[in-house]
Amino acid sequence: MASPMTPETPAANGKRSPALPVLAVLALAAVLWGGKTVLYNRTHVSTDNAQVDGTIVPVLAKVGGFVAAVHPVENQRVKAGDLLVQIDSSEYLMRLAQADADLAAAVAGAGNRDGEGQADAAVKNAQSQRQVIDAQILSARAAQAKATADLGRMKELVAKQIVSRQQLDATQAAYDQATAQLAAAERQANAATAQLAGAQSGVKFAQARLAGARATRENALLQLTYTHVAAPLAGSVSRKQVEVGQLVQPGQPLLTIVSDTSVYISANFKETQLADLKVGQSVAIEVDSYPDCDAEGKVESVSAATGARFALLPPDNSTGNFTKVVQRVPVRVQLTKGCGDGRPLRPGMSVTVHISTK
Repeated sequence: MASPMTPETPAANGKRSPALPVLAVLALAAVLWGGKTVLYNRTHVSTDNAQVDGTIVPVLAKVGGFVAAVHPVENQRVKAGDLLVQIDSSEYLMRLAQADADLAAAVAGAGNRDGEGQADAAVKNAQSQRQVIDAQILSARAAQAKATADLGRMKELVAKQIVSRQQLDATQAAYDQATAQLAAAERQANAATAQLAGAQSGVKFAQARLAGARATRENALLQLTYTHVAAPLAGSVSRKQVEVGQLVQPGQPLLTIVSDTSVYISANFKETQLADLKVGQSVAIEVDSYPDCDAEGKVESVSAATGARFALLPPDNSTGNFTKVVQRVPVRVQLTKGCGDGRPLRPGMSVTVHISTK
C-alpha cells in the first residue's frame, strides 16, 4: 500500500490546485472594480443624505364657526378651486345685511351718481341763503347811500332855514335805520358763510362715511366668501383634521394638500464635495422605494448657507469648546425623469443622488 506522499498522488503528479485560477479571477475583478470606482469618484459626487421634497400647503380656516360640511376624505385627489370645507355662513349673512343697510344710509347722506344726498342738499340750501343775503346787502347799501345823500341835503336846507328841524330829525332817523339794516345784513352774511362752510364739511364727512360703509360691506362680503374653504392647488388631501359639527377658529389647520406637480430632490452634500459642483449638471437618482427605478434630474440651485445656519440653535464656533465638523450644504435637484406611472415620488422618500461633475 502506497503512502500519502508517494509519487502517485495528484500533487506529486504536478497538477495545479483549482483554487488558484479562482483567486486570480477574483483579484482581477477586485482590481477592475476598484479602478472603476476610483475613476467614477473622480467625475461624480454622491450622497445618500437626500430625500424627495414637494409643495405641501396647509389649509387653514380664515373665519371661525361651526363646520357644516366636509367634502374630501383622506388621501383624496382634488383640483384647484374644489370646495373642501363649508363653514356655517348664517352669522356672516347677517353681517352682510347689516353692512348693506349701513351703506344705504351712507348713500342717502352723501348721494351717488344717480342723485344728490342730504349733505349736498344742505350745501345748496346754504348757498341759496347766502345769495339771498348778498342781495339784501346790496339793497341795504343802496338804501344807506340814499339816506346819506338825503341827510346831507337836509342839513344844507336846515342851515338855510328852508326846512324845519323836525324834517332833519326824520331824515337822520331814516339814515340811522338804513345803516343798522346794512350792519344786520352783513352779520347775516357772516352767519350764512359759516353755515355754508359747515354744510361743505358735512359733505366731506358724508363722503368719508360712505367710503367707510363701502369698505365695511366689502369686508363683510369677503368674510362670507371665507366660509367656503376651497383647494388652493391640485393635489392629494392629507392629515385631515376637521369633522362636521366641529367649532373652528381663524388660523386653525383643517387639512393639508400635497401637490403632485412640484416634486424635487433636496440633497445635502458635504462642503468638501462642492468644489466642482455647478448648476445644470446632470444627476442620477436611486429611489429606495423602487430599486429598479432610474430617475434623472439636474442641479437647479445650491443653498447660500449650510443647513446648520438655518437650525433653531445654530452653532457658535466662537465658544471655547470647538470641534470641527464637516458641514452639509443643501442642493436642490430638479426632476427631469421620474419612475413612471403608478410609482409616484412622494415627499419624504429617501433617495441617493449621483451628480456628474465632469
